[in-house]
Amino acid sequence: MHSPQTLLKIHSRMGIYMKLQQLYSVTRKAIDDYHMIEAGDKIAVGISGGKDSLTLLYALQGLRRFYPQPFSLCGVTVDLGFDNLNLDKIKALCASLDVEYHVIKTDIARIIFDDRKESNPCSLCAKMRKGALNDAMKASGCNKVAYAHHKDDVVETMMMSLIYEGRFHTFRPVTYLDRTDITVIRPLIYMSEADVIGFVNKYDVPVVKSPCPADGHTKREYIKNLIREINLETPGVKERMFTAVQSGLLEGWAF
Repeated sequence: MHSPQTLLKIHSRMGIYMKLQQLYSVTRKAIDDYHMIEAGDKIAVGISGGKDSLTLLYALQGLRRFYPQPFSLCGVTVDLGFDNLNLDKIKALCASLDVEYHVIKTDIARIIFDDRKESNPCSLCAKMRKGALNDAMKASGCNKVAYAHHKDDVVETMMMSLIYEGRFHTFRPVTYLDRTDITVIRPLIYMSEADVIGFVNKYDVPVVKSPCPADGHTKREYIKNLIREINLETPGVKERMFTAVQSGLLEGWAF
């Protein structure tokens, strides 16, 4: 079992990289297949500082220049309130890409870890982060938010649903939230985590490590490692799982 940091080193030694043009191509295919972008959209990218969200930022910033449906872009980071989060490199990156950038200060970390002392903090944290992100993007005039879920996330969510809930389910490529009048899009669903790592490595993307003490110690991490082991024993399983999602008549996946 390899951590993302170990995989970065392995990919560096092997010379496995995804180029910008490949990133644009695989992202555009997902956007076109599921009609994610329309003319006049203002799209917020939720930037955690991790490899996935920064790869998505590069993809949409590049597509913005030549996509036939003109759209605008802004980046939003929800600061959970940990003391050791340094976003200077992210701010510099957004400035270099000419992307409007907002940092939303919150007390989510204090509420979850100090006040409530949650033993399983991830679910509540995700809800609070999404609430803060939605409020911020609405204030900035955005009608859509782009999440950086990739192909591995699709499969892992499906497996978590099977194992812990007993149902065949995963998130949709496009989801309209009627209570907030916001549309969620996931342009990286055709991109594997290995490709994300290769891209980050090639272009020296300034990834910021999560300061959360629960990072890497979740049910999702367990499922990720489980799928990795199964795929090592039976190569191609992960890809077939993704195909099962696309062909399994799940709502929102037909195109």
